[in-house]
Amino acid sequence: MKVFFVGFGPGDPELLTLKGYRLLSEADVIIYPGSIIPDGSLKEFSGMKINSHGMKLEEIVTLIEKFVKDGKKVVRVQSGDPSIYGAIREQIEELEKRGIECEVVPGVSSVFAASAKLKAELATADTPTLIITRSAGKTLEKDEIEELAKTNSTLVFLLSSGKIDELAQRLLRIRGDEPAVVAYKVSQEGEKIIEGKLSDIAEKAKGIDRMALIIVGKALKSVRRSRLYS
Repeated sequence: MKVFFVGFGPGDPELLTLKGYRLLSEADVIIYPGSIIPDGSLKEFSGMKINSHGMKLEEIVTLIEKFVKDGKKVVRVQSGDPSIYGAIREQIEELEKRGIECEVVPGVSSVFAASAKLKAELATADTPTLIITRSAGKTLEKDEIEELAKTNSTLVFLLSSGKIDELAQRLLRIRGDEPAVVAYKVSQEGEKIIEGKLSDIAEKAKGIDRMALIIVGKALKSVRRSRLYS
């Protein structure tokens, strides 16, 4: 008995992996987070679709267990890549307790969909480190933004789009006026890619408070020739 956790990518169905597409095409039941993945994105797949938005962990696990034990092929859809704030471990642990095997299929993170839109490298010879993090909030008591800001890195903030102004001010004090980008609904209808600097990005992105990520760092404007072409 097995359930498949499939990374759906940033929203564009064409950014699904071939394996993810095959599994969704074969699925009898597709359980997806409707608050993040639009219903229309799954319209070409014929399996029964269940929106898990608002459901508790126990409800989701029980639902998966029921269908798997009924012999159905079940796909649990995760936005982006399941390994980045996917909250999959607690689901997998509960399912394995019930004797259900879990397979995870990676997806394209919105981080990399955004960098592709920008035609940017997030890690370069001059800025060799990429850090994906988030600001403190309801589910995170304390963050490490000041400490991370001191590193020679590109910083990407997920689950933080309601705090663009606060983040920009905190980073500005340490890093100076570095390039900054807010990427909203990357690869989906209504996509916005807003480029600026730490001093003006909050004003430029005013009104965006969800479904966005923030990228900060010198690598966004890096033009030094790579040693690969020396």
